Formats: sequence, structure tokens, C-alpha cells
Amino acid sequence: MLPERASLARRAASEAVGTAFLLAVVIGSGIMGERLAGGNVALALLANTLSTGAGLVALIHTFGAISGAHFNPVVSISDATRGGLPWREVAVYVLAQLAGAFLGVAVAHVMFGEPVFFVSVKERAGNAQLVSEFVATFGLLATIQGTVRARPEAVAFAVGAYITSAYWFTSSTSFANPAVTLARTASDTFAGIRPADAPGFVLAQLLGAGAGTLTFAWLLPSARPLRPPAADAQPKREDIA
Repeated sequence: MLPERASLARRAASEAVGTAFLLAVVIGSGIMGERLAGGNVALALLANTLSTGAGLVALIHTFGAISGAHFNPVVSISDATRGGLPWREVAVYVLAQLAGAFLGVAVAHVMFGEPVFFVSVKERAGNAQLVSEFVATFGLLATIQGTVRARPEAVAFAVGAYITSAYWFTSSTSFANPAVTLARTASDTFAGIRPADAPGFVLAQLLGAGAGTLTFAWLLPSARPLRPPAADAQPKREDIA
């Protein structure tokens, strides 16, 4: 179980603040990268990628022992299916993640002198993008569940490394998160997405997460829930056999 000292209110606040920082990292580094890259899209994407991957490692370490550091509705839903998060708390987590995501977008915009919210016109459409989101989200859930089973203390680094890689091996740049997707519709910047394209992304993410969860429920039927352990927890010998 998650540490009993963390009430639902504290865990919800942890998810909201952590997700806000995640979106501030994604949007802010996208703006900074684009401004400094001088029109070189590859360089801007590299800056956005490295900042996001590093930010995830820090944020998961920071908030993991409080709420599990999901920052993602599909991670919370997957955790609930494995018994890690009570179903009655899923809606609270998801609402906190959504609120935090939009807050993070607003904060990033203010830091760079942009409007608080402005609708994105950046097109991210087509079957290739949707397949990419399915693959990206499947891989994210696979990374979390596999690493939690074998090396729970390495979850933060594994997730950060996977997202860093997935930015480049998927044509969608690996959103892999419905809260992130919806919030990015309110940012007409390097990391934005048109509102019209968001529903397809979210559906692909839900399908990818479901497939990843079911696959690893079969591959690792005795795996622990998705949450990272408390900071002082160590894997037992039988858990890494």
C-alpha cells in the first residue's frame, strides 16, 4: 500500500503539483528550445526531449513516495486494475492530474510572456500518429510494470529514459498521457496539438494502456502494483528472482 500517512487530499495535491511541473517542463522547454534553435526543428526537439526526460526523473523521485507519481490518467487506471489504487480514488487522481496539467501550461506561458491559454493550431493527425500513440503508451505501461517488478528503485530512471527515447522513435513524439494531451491543446507553441486531433490521441492512449496492462498482467501475474515504493523500501530477494 501507499504510505498511510499520505491522505487522499495530500496524494491528490501531489498529483496536481507534479503534473503541473511536468507540463511546465514540456511546454517551457519547447518554447525555449524553439526560440534558441534558430529554426532548426531537430535541435528544438532535442532540447524539449532532454528536458522532459530529466524532469520526469526528478518529479517521480520527488512525488513517488507521496502519491505514486502517476501524473497520467492511464497510469492511475492501470494501477487500479492491479489493486494498487482503490477504484473510488481514481476519479480524484484523474481530476487532480487534469487540473495540474492546465495549471502547468498556464505557468509555462506566463514564464515566457505568452497568453495564459491560447488554442493550438499545430496539426498532429493521421493513422501514423495514432499508431505511434498506441505504441508509446503501451511501451510506457510496459516500462513501468516491468521495472516495478524487477527494479522498483529504478522506475524514475526507466520512465525518464523511455520517454526520452520515445520522443524520437514515434512520429507523434510520444504524448502517451491523456492529461498532457488535453492540456497541450491550450498551448499554440512548439509542444501544442490542435483540439481536433486530441480525441484520437486520447483514444489511442487508452487502447495502448489497456493492451500494455493486460499483456503484463499475463507476463507478470505476481507483479506488484504500479506505484513506486516508499523512499526507504528495498526489493525483497524473492521479488528479483
